[in-house]
Amino acid sequence: MNTALAGKRPPFRFRPETPMSDEDLMSFCVANDIARVEREVDGEILVMSPAGNRTGRRNAAIISALDTWAQADGRGYVFDSSTGFTLPDGSMRSPDAAWIEASRWDALSRLDQNRFSPICPDFVIELRSQSDELAVLEGKMMRWVANGAKLAWLIDPDREVVSLYSPDKQPENLQQPLSVLGSGPIDGFALDLTRIWE
Repeated sequence: MNTALAGKRPPFRFRPETPMSDEDLMSFCVANDIARVEREVDGEILVMSPAGNRTGRRNAAIISALDTWAQADGRGYVFDSSTGFTLPDGSMRSPDAAWIEASRWDALSRLDQNRFSPICPDFVIELRSQSDELAVLEGKMMRWVANGAKLAWLIDPDREVVSLYSPDKQPENLQQPLSVLGSGPIDGFALDLTRIWE
């Protein structure tokens, strides 16, 4: 399989003639390490460009806050936007930030921990960038929850809206909040949004 992008510029989608196995997808990502890659349920591959600097700064603030809390809390582990997770529906997704309860992560084999781990995070954050279509991200949030996420936040800096997703509930939209409080798996976490709205 030719895993190189052959000069194509992201973002773009393509469907391989033969669906990529997890190993094929890992090889593809290694061969194209400047790109962010996800696999849809139907095998379609989404190749995204790296985040812009403003989005990257915002995401760094989110990761820093979540990881600082998680280390003090001690119940789980934090993962950044370069991490891919193989979900129960067969897709591979990379949230902007994720948290997994420690016993679930520790139950994975070392082999599974070193690849696109077959686990859905307990909590995910997606940060909307200017190039992201809102409807597409909203669908993605629903798929996170459908695959096992107990809580998912969609943060939209341009509209200053945070949408909260959880199983068996309609999304809750918070308009221009100064902070957002965690619940369920991340009870005790509070994200200050002042830096995100800048």
